[in-house]
Amino acid sequence: MIEPFSLPLASPLDTAAGAITERQGFLLRTRDGLGEATPLSGWTESREKCRDALETADAALPDWQAALDACRGRPAARHAVALAHLDAASRAEREPLYRFLADDDSWVESVPVNATVGDDSVESTVASAREAVASGFDCVKVKVGARAVADDVERLRAVRAAVGADVELRADANAAWSADEANYAFDELAGDVSYVEQPLAKSDLDGHAALREHDVGVALDETLTEYGVREVLAADAADAVVLKPMALGGLDRAREVALTAREAGVAAVVTTTVDAVVARTAAVHLAASLPGAPACGLATASLLDADLAPDPAPVGDGEVSVPQDPGNLPGEVRP
Repeated sequence: MIEPFSLPLASPLDTAAGAITERQGFLLRTRDGLGEATPLSGWTESREKCRDALETADAALPDWQAALDACRGRPAARHAVALAHLDAASRAEREPLYRFLADDDSWVESVPVNATVGDDSVESTVASAREAVASGFDCVKVKVGARAVADDVERLRAVRAAVGADVELRADANAAWSADEANYAFDELAGDVSYVEQPLAKSDLDGHAALREHDVGVALDETLTEYGVREVLAADAADAVVLKPMALGGLDRAREVALTAREAGVAAVVTTTVDAVVARTAAVHLAASLPGAPACGLATASLLDADLAPDPAPVGDGEVSVPQDPGNLPGEVRP
């Protein structure tokens, strides 16, 4: 069964790619499992194409392989099918999803997370970062790229001065900078920012590799939807990869990318596309199956003004505790 939903954000999230004001998606409810598809423009297929793929997949069930095949080229739809399958399988084994995903006993029961601060004035950016640190976060990611690069440098320096040296500071440019702008920012931010997420266009592997000569790390996000992780690693283009299961086509694919990157010595950071509770909780389980991961971008429930169910993995002191019930999440979920 396919059930549409629409969730408003508590306030617009301003990014270099534009403001996000609501999240529209679908629940895929099968006999024993529940999945979520929440498409995002520029990252996944359109909402219409997602629904078409889900309808074909739903008609193919209970043949899970046929259902997954119906979602070829439709990552958000495939995410829903793969999650419903994993949810059902882990419930059958009476295991929490994160333990089911892990190959052995290598997992954790809580995951460090970063706060996300949208693009805003220097004063508002600093105030949001201070509030995050006061509530227990020791890692803050600031959205950049929507204004002049010099203005973003000023914002980030102001945040560093406000939060002190012990807080990790990241920036996310959403592919907005030119090579000249990125080189300027990396020169100016050395010692202040641990890494910049997707500074250049997603197709620019060589440019990202060249940026790694600076003393600021490069994290690739959008690029993973353009190239496979092995191409990114072969180009020596990243210090970290940022994994959005919704954009990569499911937890199974995202976990495979994470393990491949980690084997090559590249950090893997799990994050969301501002998803509803079903997909967001699944991303928490994924991160918990990858012990030793850096702070992940999973503290996004507060960005929504409403959700499909109570949050079973709330943030406290900069960490998320992983649900211990069998499957992905407990309780009723209703659009």
